[in-house]
Amino acid sequence: MPTYSYVCKKCEHSFDLWQDFEAEAETLCPKCGGELRKVFGQLGVSFKGTGFYRTDSRPTESSKPKSSD
Repeated sequence: MPTYSYVCKKCEHSFDLWQDFEAEAETLCPKCGGELRKVFGQLGVSFKGTGFYRTDSRPTESSKPKSSD
């Protein structure tokens, strides 16, 4: 189940909630009853190391096939 983050527009209370994909988004703050908004932008995947950049997949001088004349 995915985890969604919410923040109250009124009291700024923030919390995470596990919800099914088909579940309706939460609308009321559990603390003050104010309006909630979903927080987006947290990256679930972190690309570290080699192999993720254009230059990592290009052949280097030493790996290029030698021409046979």
